[in-house]
Amino acid sequence: MNDFRSSVKKVMVVFLFCFIALISYIAYFQAFRAPDIAAQQGNKRLWAKRNEVLRGTIYDRNRTALTTGAKTGTLTQSRQYVSGDLYVHALGYVNEKYGLTGLEEAYDEELSSYSSGQTGLGSFLQNFTLDSLKQGFKTRGEEENKVGNGVVTTLDPTLQKIAYDALGDNRGAVVALDPKTGEVLAMVSKPSYDPNNLDAAMAAANAGTAENSPLINRAIGGLYPPGSTFKTITTSSALGNIAGVTSRTFQDNGKIQFNATQSLSNDSGEVNGPIDLKNAFLVSSNVVFGGLAQELGNAKLKATAEKFGFNNTIPSEGFSISKSKFPTLESYEVGMIAQSGIGQSSILATPMQMALVCSTIANDGVMMDPTLVKEVIDMKGNSVKKIASKKYGQVIPSKDAATITDYMTSLVKKNNWPSFDGINAAGKTGTADHLKADGTLDKPHSWFIGFAPADNPKIAVAVIVENGGYGATAAAPIVGKIMSAAINR
Repeated sequence: MNDFRSSVKKVMVVFLFCFIALISYIAYFQAFRAPDIAAQQGNKRLWAKRNEVLRGTIYDRNRTALTTGAKTGTLTQSRQYVSGDLYVHALGYVNEKYGLTGLEEAYDEELSSYSSGQTGLGSFLQNFTLDSLKQGFKTRGEEENKVGNGVVTTLDPTLQKIAYDALGDNRGAVVALDPKTGEVLAMVSKPSYDPNNLDAAMAAANAGTAENSPLINRAIGGLYPPGSTFKTITTSSALGNIAGVTSRTFQDNGKIQFNATQSLSNDSGEVNGPIDLKNAFLVSSNVVFGGLAQELGNAKLKATAEKFGFNNTIPSEGFSISKSKFPTLESYEVGMIAQSGIGQSSILATPMQMALVCSTIANDGVMMDPTLVKEVIDMKGNSVKKIASKKYGQVIPSKDAATITDYMTSLVKKNNWPSFDGINAAGKTGTADHLKADGTLDKPHSWFIGFAPADNPKIAVAVIVENGGYGATAAAPIVGKIMSAAINR
């Protein structure tokens, strides 16, 4: 009898343990996991809830509609992108089969919700429980004609079209910013695709190589060696860390020899002889800037790069930026340290990062958080939320920004590029070496960063043309067209 009771007790203990474990799992699931599962793009109930509301419109900065939509059923709707692929990498897409990207994803809650906050996707995710999974969703008659909030972007339609056309059929990206506010005036990435025909876009992406994928937003996700555009950062670091550097005379013999097999040469091996910092900037001397990187050392140059946002997540509104990368190098890696001063080594930067660099110089050394959104409005056009400009920080002293502005302005004047006529532009070219997949040297990427007018900047632009060669040849004319349109209107 005692053995029977003992066995019953053991069975009861096991059942009790299992019961406690089950209750604990259910509690954990409801408190921590259920909202995450509910928010997954493939969740059919989430799509049903999202489609109860006609998705709000996305607008350009002038409140011209960039998207349209219509109900196709009680819990289904269509979404069209008015300009095809012109804005696709900024706006992204929303599609039940392929999910959400870009601004459509970043502002999904606002676009799917009423301004009252009583219903919509945000309220659904906040109040998600296991009971809601069991009961499903009931569409209320009063919601059938409701429209989600609209999002007014910062995009300038004129500059967006000019940037798109100027980049042409090249692979690459364009970013244009208002340096005083951080507003994104234009964002273009190519190759592109039509968000109104995602089946074809996905088929093309799957059939091609990763580097040719049209789905990549190169403006914020493409990572490239910045080449000589990085000399703006090396100059910033030298101004902040080397006393009297602007009055020094450097000896440029055309090459720095590190050892029997490693050296760093100027483009085409030119010898500039005795030269000061400003003229070294104007001729883009690899010898001088490689030497400055060695003198500064990896730690100081890295610290300056990180002030500009390298190795950091830069706050942004309406999109996310891939981290630009600056390496940690050992003192014996003299060749790599010198290469880092000219934007090579293992440095990688997004076009957005380099647009922020020149924007910071244009804005007296102050970097602004980049934003793609000006305002959220309700279905009647009333303001729900305004997006205020935010300061990232004082990256460099204003006097140093003024010195670099003088160098960049003098560079444009010295070269007398026709595309910059009459706009008092400041700029820096970049010709970035990189390797093919098989390890052999590829045709360089073409970079240009700049702002205008230099004395009261209204626009800062960064352009990369993949495998475009010299920065002055491929990228500079694109920047000139965008700046001219911004200034002369």
